[in-house]
Amino acid sequence: MTRRRFYASPEAFSSDLKSLALQAEEARHLRDVLRLRGGDRVQVFDGAGKEFVCTIEESRKDTARLRVLAEVAPARPESPLQLTLAVALLKSDKFDLVVQKATELGVARVVPVATKLADIRLRNDSDANKRVERWQRIAMEASKQSGRAVVPEVTHPISLAGLLQASDATGQRRLVFSERNGQSLLEMKDIQDANQYQITALIGSEGGWTDEELTLARANSWGVVTLGGRTLRAETAAITAAVLLQHLYGDLS
Repeated sequence: MTRRRFYASPEAFSSDLKSLALQAEEARHLRDVLRLRGGDRVQVFDGAGKEFVCTIEESRKDTARLRVLAEVAPARPESPLQLTLAVALLKSDKFDLVVQKATELGVARVVPVATKLADIRLRNDSDANKRVERWQRIAMEASKQSGRAVVPEVTHPISLAGLLQASDATGQRRLVFSERNGQSLLEMKDIQDANQYQITALIGSEGGWTDEELTLARANSWGVVTLGGRTLRAETAAITAAVLLQHLYGDLS
């Protein structure tokens, strides 16, 4: 049944949640790759936490109409940790990997960040929108593969100053990961409230952080954390941070 799992946004469902339409790539995958036909059963998740058992009523080239048989519990429950992974803009293949693995690890949101030493510079809003659309599609595919019923949001890129100075962080733990001048994550855990389950983890690019960026982070009450003595690639650091935080506060035991 896991191979017969499809994504449909909440808008694809009828108002009474008794039917839905698969569009474009999902419909073509159902028809041409898996060769499913009318009467076959599949599972559909809506990306917002709901999962359904459905039967195929009609399948065409670019659309498929399904009837909902029952809502079921998601195969993989969400982590109690609401983890936002904010990552400096990396080259496309590296950021693709971060989005994919972050989704598999239960991250709730991914935020691309424009930093002074970021690997790339976005040309314009159109460039940013195309990248976000691609990353959101990668997140959807990773949710489908990993059994999640939630697709994490990949936000529009934000400036580092905008992220560090955001005023909506009440109750959140905010951590910036750096190769230098930081505490270990276990030391940070000891001095902060272990019952907080909303964390934003900020990861730099290959070039790391400037002194001014770290000063700004500290001035806005971000804790500075190090992952040890070895120099990690940015994508490795992002994945490692997600694993460690899910282990300490989430559902990776």
